[in-house]
Amino acid sequence: MTTGTDIINRFERYASPQLAESWDHVGVQVGNPNQTVTKLMTTLDVRPAVVDEAIKKGVDFIFAHHPVMFKPAKNLDTRDPQNAMYAKLLANQITVYAAHTNLDTANNGMNDWLAAQLGLTNCVPLVDAGNDPVSGCPVGMGRVGDLPQPLSVQDFTRICLGAFGVAGVRLVTPKDGPELISRVAILGGSGSEFYPQAQASGAQAYVTGDVSYHTAHDIQASGLVVVDPGHHIEVIAAKKLAALLNTWKKEEQWDLTVEESQVNTEPFVFVTA
Repeated sequence: MTTGTDIINRFERYASPQLAESWDHVGVQVGNPNQTVTKLMTTLDVRPAVVDEAIKKGVDFIFAHHPVMFKPAKNLDTRDPQNAMYAKLLANQITVYAAHTNLDTANNGMNDWLAAQLGLTNCVPLVDAGNDPVSGCPVGMGRVGDLPQPLSVQDFTRICLGAFGVAGVRLVTPKDGPELISRVAILGGSGSEFYPQAQASGAQAYVTGDVSYHTAHDIQASGLVVVDPGHHIEVIAAKKLAALLNTWKKEEQWDLTVEESQVNTEPFVFVTA
């Protein structure tokens, strides 16, 4: 018999919740982790369609990257789709656990996965976060690394399109920007506030999502190239978490099934003229 607590304890040796940002809400979101887990599903987001998928598949534990409860519910009126989703989770005894900024910061976590998609080498943390409380090794959010070979801005942009499987990106190019990009900083999710660290690291380009209009102006003036492929590139978490959990399943002899959600939670569609 394997419980959610068994799974959580093993994972938190890998990405301690102590690494999470103070504003974040990681850990158990809904349900009772002491219950037996027979089928676990990994996902980037916990949305109503994902919960419906979990119910249909008989899932009893959802392991997500993005927390489902960033803000406390003001009421439990199930006419609200979010509240209705919580009700479904509880009625079907599905536990939801989220690993967010702790997974972003941990070594061999989210930002290493994203850096690997770009083929970056010699990677170091972008934003220092001290030492891991479990291993004692240095950790930090984001990564800075070297491309296999220098690329023009246009070629690097095409590399990003292919690596992340997106139909388009938003590109910020300074007037006096670099002719070639050899060193790249990357931070999954919304990381535009850390562009000064990216610039200080010696990177010519910074890959991150959700860059706002006014911040884009500031970045452009700084001389840094920015590629914004959106927030959803973090969907790699579903695949990588499933692989990790399957590895631990063998090591710990857990009697459960692990699978990835097949629901596409990307809310944006690229429309061209």
